[in-house]
Amino acid sequence: MKYSINSISAVVAFSLLASCSGNSQTTSSTNNSVPVNGTVPNPETSDKNSPTFKPAFEGQTRVEGVKTKTVYNVEVIKSELGKPWGIINLPDGRFLITEKSGFMNILSADGKTMSKVVGFPTVDSKAQGGLLDVALDPDFKNNRMIYWTFSEPVSGGNHTAVGKGKLSGDEKTIENPQVIFRATPTYDGKLHYGSRLVFDKDGNLFVSTGERSDLETRPLALNTMAYLGKVLKMTKEGKPASGNPFFGNSKYKPEIYSYGHRNPQGLAMDEKGQLWEAEMGPKGGDEVNLIQPGKNYGWGDVTYGIEYSGKKINAGTTQKEGTTQPVYYWDPSISMSGITFYTGNIAEWKNNMMLGCLSGEKIIRLVIKNNKVVGEEWLLEDRKERFRDVHNGHDGNLYAITDSGKLYKISKK
Repeated sequence: MKYSINSISAVVAFSLLASCSGNSQTTSSTNNSVPVNGTVPNPETSDKNSPTFKPAFEGQTRVEGVKTKTVYNVEVIKSELGKPWGIINLPDGRFLITEKSGFMNILSADGKTMSKVVGFPTVDSKAQGGLLDVALDPDFKNNRMIYWTFSEPVSGGNHTAVGKGKLSGDEKTIENPQVIFRATPTYDGKLHYGSRLVFDKDGNLFVSTGERSDLETRPLALNTMAYLGKVLKMTKEGKPASGNPFFGNSKYKPEIYSYGHRNPQGLAMDEKGQLWEAEMGPKGGDEVNLIQPGKNYGWGDVTYGIEYSGKKINAGTTQKEGTTQPVYYWDPSISMSGITFYTGNIAEWKNNMMLGCLSGEKIIRLVIKNNKVVGEEWLLEDRKERFRDVHNGHDGNLYAITDSGKLYKISKK
């Protein structure tokens, strides 16, 4: 797909080019957004679900729009991935992609060849469950260790669990798979597992967990003796990381880094080493947070969303002492999942946050300066895809997987 900011034509021309893999295509089109008084409006044009809710500060929602000037291509380099959820690169540039039903695929950098990795623990793949995110050990080149999250079925229901194991020499199986952490309490449900994984520069592992969606589990997001609705920080062995904010406090689980989250499916480090999180709200109130140790992000008490029924949550409370406001929020919802900070070849995207959106069916680009959002752009809307995860490739391109089983490549033209 080619976009040019210089064009304000509403005419869109499509050309489909078959690639050598037989399942790729390139689309060309022109950008038809018209600046108003020299500025680009925010791309959201729908009415808010909660028009009476006011942001806590200027720029917390619906900031000025931005439009990419660089011409870029969009290609589908692989279809028929099944039900992918997480994507990373192996050191040589090949992709490691999770499949919700319980295995991973290794895909060549050009999308032409794919092989299966098995040997993972049994997953509960109903609804939002399954084999979910994946991360490489920072020392993977030497130890070949892989970490993953999954919904683990047990007596009484299931829970988010973290596993690790060694990728075999022939890359066909995981050796000595073990569960290093379980986000209890167990619950008989099928939603809101959270499940993103991020390693920090010290080799500690951040894990996000959801509060399992139902009204009876919602209070557990604020319950500091439960692991639901949290961002956790642990060692490679699944133990509390040294220096965690509540270490030694008997009223808190020692792995807790932050709490009061709903369904945090996005987790990423920026260029400064700061941790950011994106979580789905209910009806409206999807939010991006800068995660700070020991902070309460308020879900259950505070939100810019409402119940799906239209009822207000906690009498419509959007601000409360002792809780941390989101850096940015959306109303109506865009249902973001995986996020990343762009590090690739398109200069104007450098260090911008990219968010894959599910029901929103797009990739959102956020320009962030001094930890505040100053610009928003919606990308790939015309593809009508549920973008499950986005990834910075080793080759300097942006990649995205979709619930329809496709791998997209976004590259500078």
